[in-house]
Amino acid sequence: GSKTGTKITFYEDKDFEGRRYDCDCDCADFHTYLSRCNSIKVEGGTWAVYERPDFAGYMYILPEGEYPEYERWMGLNDRLSSCRAVHLPSGGEYKIQIFEKGDFSGEMYETTEDCPSIMEEFHMREIHSCKVLEGVWIFYELPDYRGRQYLLDKKEYRKPIDWGAASPAVQSFRRIVE
Repeated sequence: GSKTGTKITFYEDKDFEGRRYDCDCDCADFHTYLSRCNSIKVEGGTWAVYERPDFAGYMYILPEGEYPEYERWMGLNDRLSSCRAVHLPSGGEYKIQIFEKGDFSGEMYETTEDCPSIMEEFHMREIHSCKVLEGVWIFYELPDYRGRQYLLDKKEYRKPIDWGAASPAVQSFRRIVE
């Protein structure tokens, strides 16, 4: 179905210059239209954009707003190839359980809030499994919402590879809010 008011525009150059590509739905490969991407406008919804086609490679989450250069979405370079709209459940409820070991074992902590440092907040070195009970969340490789990003929908993740991580390096996480 059509998602009203969901729109993202990619621009070849900084400050919304050069060739552009408009998207109002998921797109598995737009890099044939746009060889590079240096700025983005998100005019509706929250989007996951990916370095490689078919929603692969590094991923960045972009809430509504303007991003005049790739550093603004914490991009490593000006390469983007695919995107999809993030579907947020209505109701605005958030709850996550994080575990220090795989298969939901070891210490468990439950929270409904963003966490800039799992070391400071929970005295955990890293997260090896988790259960997203409500809402959609982003895991970050480094503290303070930096480094590689992972998108977590409402389900159970027995090991880091389940959320797309090669290793369990997750140091912070936060909710995706409208």
